[in-house]
Amino acid sequence: IYERRIQWPGQKLLHTSREVMEVVNNLLSAIQEHFLSSSFQVLKTAIGVDSAFEGWSPHGNDTVYHVLVPLQPPCGYAFLLDVGKPWEVPPKDPRICVRLECTCKMDQLQENTLCCCCHPNEELRQEQGPSLLDTLCTDSLLDAHKTAAWFQTLVTSAWRTLPQSCRYDMKLLPSGRACRLQLTKANSSPLTIEIMFGVQQGDSDIFLSSENIKRTPIPNTRWLVTYAVAEAKFFTHTSMWLPRGSCHLKCLYMCARILLGTGLSTYAVKTVTMRLLTTIPQSSWHRAEFLPRLEDAMRHLRCCVEEKHLDHFFTGNYSVPAEVALPKEFEFSQPFNILHKLVRDPERHKKALLAVEHL
Repeated sequence: IYERRIQWPGQKLLHTSREVMEVVNNLLSAIQEHFLSSSFQVLKTAIGVDSAFEGWSPHGNDTVYHVLVPLQPPCGYAFLLDVGKPWEVPPKDPRICVRLECTCKMDQLQENTLCCCCHPNEELRQEQGPSLLDTLCTDSLLDAHKTAAWFQTLVTSAWRTLPQSCRYDMKLLPSGRACRLQLTKANSSPLTIEIMFGVQQGDSDIFLSSENIKRTPIPNTRWLVTYAVAEAKFFTHTSMWLPRGSCHLKCLYMCARILLGTGLSTYAVKTVTMRLLTTIPQSSWHRAEFLPRLEDAMRHLRCCVEEKHLDHFFTGNYSVPAEVALPKEFEFSQPFNILHKLVRDPERHKKALLAVEHL
C-alpha cells in the first residue's frame, strides 16, 4: 500500500525528457545547418543526463533538464585535455588546450579550404571567418564562458526556425558557463533546460564539462570532470537486468525527496543506490521488495554519514559494469571521499546526522 501511494514522477519525467531532447536536437540541427560554416562544425549529438533523464528527479515542477552537448574540434584543430597527474582523480585544475594542426596533406580537406597552420590569420578570417581560437579561447585554452556566450547567440538566431517556436515562448536565463532556456506554453508550468558543453576524455564516458557549481566562482578556462554520462549509462545498463517494474528508482526518488532542503547532497543517495545495485542480487529489486530496499539505502547512507566517508562510485571500483567506459587510471586510482566536507566542517556533519535521522 505504501509503495503504491508514492507519487513517483517516472512517467512524466520520461515523457518530458523525450520532448526536451526533441527540442535540443532540432536546435542543434538548425544551428549546424544555417548558422555555422563548414569550418566551424564543433557540436555533436546531445546527451540527456542527471536525475530527470534517469527518472528520479525529486524537484517536481522545478526540475531542470540537463543536457550535455559534446564538442569536437573542427578540421585543423585538436583538443588536448590537461588533467594533471594520472593518479589525481578528480584532477585539481583540468583545462582544454586548443592546438592547430596542419591539414595540407589530408585527403579529406575540401578544395579551396585554407590550412589554419600555413596561412596568415587575416587571410583565414577573410576566407573562413573568425577562428576557433578567436571565438572560444583565451590564451589557447577553451573558455567555458566564451563557449556559452557564443552558443547563446546562436540559439537566439536559430529558435525562430524551429517548429517548437510556435508552441513555446523561449527565454534565455542568466548562466555564465551554460545555456539555460525557459520554455513556456499556455496552461503549463515553465520547462527549464540547461545545456552544458563537454569534451570527451579519450573514448571513455567521462567528460570535462562547463557545468556550474552553485556559489563557487570558477576560472573561465577551468572545466570540471563530470561522470553524468557514465552514470546515465550505468542506470540504463542495470535496468536491463532488473525485474520488470523494479523499485530502484522509486527508492532513489523517495530518499532524495526526503533529503531536499537538509543540506545533504542527493548525489550521496545516488552513489549509495549505485553501490547497492552492484551488491544486492538483481531479483531482490522486485517492486514487492520496495520497503526492504528503501531500508537498505537509508541504513547505508546513515552509516556513511556517521563515518563521514563514502567512496565515489567510479574510482577504484571493480564492480562498475564493463559497458561503462572509464579511463584506465580510474581502475587503479585511490577512491575519493564524496563526503569530505563533513570531515572538515563539524557543523555540517551535525546537520547531516540530523538529516539522516529524519530520513
